[in-house]
Amino acid sequence: MCHMIADSSDELLQMADRIGVQRKWLQHAGTHHEHFDIAMSKRRLAVAAGAVEVTRLELGRILRKRRGT
Repeated sequence: MCHMIADSSDELLQMADRIGVQRKWLQHAGTHHEHFDIAMSKRRLAVAAGAVEVTRLELGRILRKRRGT
Protein backbone atom coordinates (compact mmCIF):
# COMPACT_ATOMS: atom_id res chain seq x y z
CA MET A 1 0.00 0.00 0.00
CA CYS A 2 1.01 3.59 -0.55
CA HIS A 3 -0.41 7.10 -0.28
CA MET A 4 -1.65 8.99 -3.31
CA ILE A 5 -1.74 12.78 -2.97
CA ALA A 6 -2.07 15.60 -5.48
CA ASP A 7 -1.64 19.35 -5.79
CA SER A 8 -5.40 19.86 -5.40
CA SER A 9 -8.47 17.93 -4.32
CA ASP A 10 -9.83 18.06 -7.86
CA GLU A 11 -6.63 16.61 -9.30
CA LEU A 12 -6.61 13.86 -6.66
CA LEU A 13 -10.21 12.89 -7.36
CA GLN A 14 -9.66 12.92 -11.12
CA MET A 15 -6.72 10.54 -10.77
CA ALA A 16 -8.73 8.30 -8.45
CA ASP A 17 -11.48 8.13 -11.06
CA ARG A 18 -8.97 7.43 -13.82
CA ILE A 19 -7.36 4.48 -12.04
CA GLY A 20 -10.55 3.03 -10.57
CA VAL A 21 -10.24 4.07 -6.92
CA GLN A 22 -13.60 4.81 -5.30
CA ARG A 23 -13.99 8.37 -4.01
CA LYS A 24 -15.49 7.07 -0.75
CA TRP A 25 -12.00 5.84 0.17
CA LEU A 26 -10.63 9.40 0.39
CA GLN A 27 -9.00 9.97 3.77
CA HIS A 28 -8.71 13.28 5.67
CA ALA A 29 -10.77 15.13 3.05
CA GLY A 30 -10.19 18.87 3.00
CA THR A 31 -7.05 18.78 5.13
CA HIS A 32 -3.35 19.08 4.35
CA HIS A 33 -3.18 15.29 4.78
CA GLU A 34 -5.89 14.45 2.20
CA HIS A 35 -4.96 11.22 0.41
CA PHE A 36 -5.95 7.80 -0.80
CA ASP A 37 -4.30 4.59 0.36
CA ILE A 38 -3.83 2.59 -2.83
CA ALA A 39 -2.52 -0.85 -3.72
CA MET A 40 0.70 -1.21 -5.70
CA SER A 41 -1.32 -2.27 -8.76
CA LYS A 42 -3.19 1.06 -8.61
CA ARG A 43 0.11 2.87 -8.07
CA ARG A 44 1.41 1.44 -11.33
CA LEU A 45 -1.75 2.64 -13.09
CA ALA A 46 -1.37 6.12 -11.56
CA VAL A 47 2.26 6.39 -12.69
CA ALA A 48 1.28 5.25 -16.18
CA ALA A 49 -1.40 7.99 -16.14
CA GLY A 50 1.16 10.68 -15.25
CA ALA A 51 1.54 10.56 -11.48
CA VAL A 52 4.98 11.36 -10.10
CA GLU A 53 6.52 9.03 -7.52
CA VAL A 54 8.12 10.69 -4.48
CA THR A 55 10.17 9.38 -1.59
CA ARG A 56 8.95 9.41 2.01
CA LEU A 57 11.26 12.35 2.65
CA GLU A 58 9.75 14.29 -0.24
CA LEU A 59 6.24 13.41 0.94
CA GLY A 60 7.07 14.76 4.38
CA ARG A 61 8.30 18.02 2.88
CA ILE A 62 5.15 18.36 0.79
CA LEU A 63 2.89 17.77 3.80
CA ARG A 64 4.83 20.20 6.01
CA LYS A 65 4.57 22.86 3.31
CA ARG A 66 0.81 22.29 3.03
CA ARG A 67 0.45 22.51 6.79
CA GLY A 68 2.34 25.78 6.79
CA THR A 69 5.28 24.82 8.98
